[in-house]
Amino acid sequence: MCSLPVPREPLRCVAVTGGTHGNEMSGICLAQHWLRAPGELQRPSFSAMPVLANPAAIAACRRYMDRDLNRTFTNTFLTARAHPDDPYEVTRARELNQLLGPMASGRAFDFILDLHNTTANMGTCLIVDTAHNVFAMHLYRHLQMLSPELPCRVILYQLPKEESGSLDSVAKNGIALELGPQPQGVLRADLFTRMRALVASALDFIQLFNQGTAFPAFEMEAYRVLRGVDFPHTEAGDLAGMVHPQLQDRDFEPLRPGAPIFQMFSGEDMLYEGESTVYPIFINEAGYYDKGIAFLQTEKLTFSVPTLSMSAPAPTLGP
Repeated sequence: MCSLPVPREPLRCVAVTGGTHGNEMSGICLAQHWLRAPGELQRPSFSAMPVLANPAAIAACRRYMDRDLNRTFTNTFLTARAHPDDPYEVTRARELNQLLGPMASGRAFDFILDLHNTTANMGTCLIVDTAHNVFAMHLYRHLQMLSPELPCRVILYQLPKEESGSLDSVAKNGIALELGPQPQGVLRADLFTRMRALVASALDFIQLFNQGTAFPAFEMEAYRVLRGVDFPHTEAGDLAGMVHPQLQDRDFEPLRPGAPIFQMFSGEDMLYEGESTVYPIFINEAGYYDKGIAFLQTEKLTFSVPTLSMSAPAPTLGP
């Protein structure tokens, strides 16, 4: 995996984005509130900028209009010549790249915190590309230590040789904050309040870093995405089964060979035929049906994260 440089200077340009998916209401409503009352995002050393990422999808209360915005921040889309027939999200990705980037340039924002909801039983998660993102790992630990009674998990999402394509990849550093379960187009007070508190704590962490605080080394676990698993289908392409009741809502729990994963409409069970234990996540996520994903398989990693200051080495992954 690639190594992401540790910030050597204070982070000054920070953005908090909501509505990358237009029906994930916690981030949308928070960003709308902060656009009206931005003082909540101010800290002594910086002021975070709220951004509504996908206005058309937000207005329509849809995940996206033409294509998933959070898969569109790639060189292919960002560098291609603009055309009137371009999908809406391609045009919007270029606009956001100019506002918050340009990607991989010295002028890019220092940090983006992108806010998401999931319909799956995921609880609180931070999504990053790589375990070598030392800053993000220490941010995770800071959030977890503030609320030890509420598990906060880290997902390493980028697959080998695959561009991220995510909005937060526009900045020099960034993460996605994922909270669930919450239905699409619905706002739950508990998750809204939880997300608001997590954003405040994340900004406080950046403030501490900017003040020169050194954060000690630690050991942690994370879940690295291996592959997606599709639903069973008929020859005509229709669904032939659904997530098995024994798997539903058991995100991050071990899935062992021989365990049921799908219940076929014909009555029989389809079993997990892998050779090793995996940890499924985003089980039955509504936003993944069009991607042909019933759940993602992950492996659990344990690794060391070094001390964070203005300069630090990358972590060493364990077995």
